[in-house]
Amino acid sequence: MLAEDAKTQRLVDIRLDEKTLVRRKPEVEHERAIAIYDLLEENYFCPAGDLAGPFSLVIRLEESRLLLDISDQSGKRLTEVTLPMTPFRTIIKDYFLICESYYSAITRATPSQIEAIDVGRRGLHNEGSALLRERLDGKIAIDHETARRLFTLVCILHIRG
Repeated sequence: MLAEDAKTQRLVDIRLDEKTLVRRKPEVEHERAIAIYDLLEENYFCPAGDLAGPFSLVIRLEESRLLLDISDQSGKRLTEVTLPMTPFRTIIKDYFLICESYYSAITRATPSQIEAIDVGRRGLHNEGSALLRERLDGKIAIDHETARRLFTLVCILHIRG
């Protein structure tokens, strides 16, 4: 990545568009806040075409689709990328299950048990982020860490309270 790309091909604002505000567990809100903070600190985000960044992103779900609304810094809408959620369903469901096990284990399991669950959790997270990068190929170029953090936010949007 060129130094100029690092300044322009990036996200400077990220929001989740939630139709109804749901009350989430504190650990989920913490994960959301960390993902957004980390994304804003460092990311690579390059939509296809001749779009000039830096960019603002609103992530939302509609029916069975993920919508990524991309704007410039001034708020002018540039494009929208839509992905079907069907390929993500199983991995998100499995990720939620292992996260529940992880949060439960933190209070009652041994360190080695917690570590084993965490290895599985990170593996599913990597799988989900790889799938996201694959599905965005040709639409938006993102690096591995950006994909991981975006996958976290996609999962959070699936929580219905």
